[in-house]
Amino acid sequence: MIKFENVYKQYDNGHTVLKNLNLHCKEGEITVFIGPSGCGKTTTMKLINRLIEPTKGKVLVNDVDISTISPVKLRRSIGYVIQHVGLFPHMTIADNVAVVPRLLEWEEDRIQKQVKNLLDMVNLKADTYADRYPSELSGGQQQRIGVIRAFAAEQSIILMDEPFSALDPISREQLQDELIRLQKDIKKTIIFVTHDMDEAIRIADKIVLMRSGKILQEGTPEEILRRPANDFVKNFIGKKRLAQFEAIPESEEVMTRKPVTILPSRGLAESIKIMERKQVDSLMVVDTKDRLQGYITIYDVLQQFKDETKRVGDIMHTFEHVIAPDTLLNQTIELMDEHKLPYVPVVKDDQTLVGLVTRGTIVGHLSDIYSGNEGL
Repeated sequence: MIKFENVYKQYDNGHTVLKNLNLHCKEGEITVFIGPSGCGKTTTMKLINRLIEPTKGKVLVNDVDISTISPVKLRRSIGYVIQHVGLFPHMTIADNVAVVPRLLEWEEDRIQKQVKNLLDMVNLKADTYADRYPSELSGGQQQRIGVIRAFAAEQSIILMDEPFSALDPISREQLQDELIRLQKDIKKTIIFVTHDMDEAIRIADKIVLMRSGKILQEGTPEEILRRPANDFVKNFIGKKRLAQFEAIPESEEVMTRKPVTILPSRGLAESIKIMERKQVDSLMVVDTKDRLQGYITIYDVLQQFKDETKRVGDIMHTFEHVIAPDTLLNQTIELMDEHKLPYVPVVKDDQTLVGLVTRGTIVGHLSDIYSGNEGL
């Protein structure tokens, strides 16, 4: 979606801000730039909408060199949220949200519908807030308007330059939650600049950690926390965060390693026999190389049992959710809770089934921890 190819930025005084930057920001993800002051994170973000031009190198959006696009046209196609909101004080909230759609000459009915939908999305009902002015809103409410204004013209790219840093901790946390919730629905490509590691870990699909105009490390929050590249990254993350992370077990440590399986070619009578013998009410369906195919339950078998032509593969369900062996237990619990799952399969990259995390194995693991701490 967004690519930086061998990008340098040097100012007239000779100061080099960016040094051979190469980066790919994927479509539909939140990429967070973070690092100490002066590391180049904001400069990198401003290259995307040509508020700053590179000295050397290219910035591409959807494989198009943005230097070939009119800056005005480019900026109207990209949403932008800044730290101090930047709402127009003489305009109503509705008019503030509608600024870019009107510049793009949308029909008024479409604009009004979009304004109402966006206000509703951030729990600021249009009937109550549309005709108010920015001065009548709290700081957190104003920042919400700044966020949805960036989404108003349905731009595919949103730039967010430390948008929540001026807020109190409670408002900041609420807006982080709001952004995560919105992103699940709208799937924009978001570039987010922050100096707060907790914020980056919380919202990012990918973290880009910078220092002195270079990328020191990039990866998912889990990858950064699990494998910090060097001492500077470790110190920037902080020993306390790393210690908390290291204390969380991986799913491989919690799973049962011998789930009861059956081949898709086997008959239904045999599946009942296996369930009875192993005292389970479902079976994992795997191929001859132990690659996960799906699952069947006792209820599926009983419904189809009279049809002697049916095989396990004919009645099995596929899994919507699986996890890797190194998935953290807290993430697994969140997944199971969100989707009301009694268990979740643990598979390798090639889909080989290696275990199951169940509610029982989680309770057993926690029980072992607490029983092991007795007397301390």
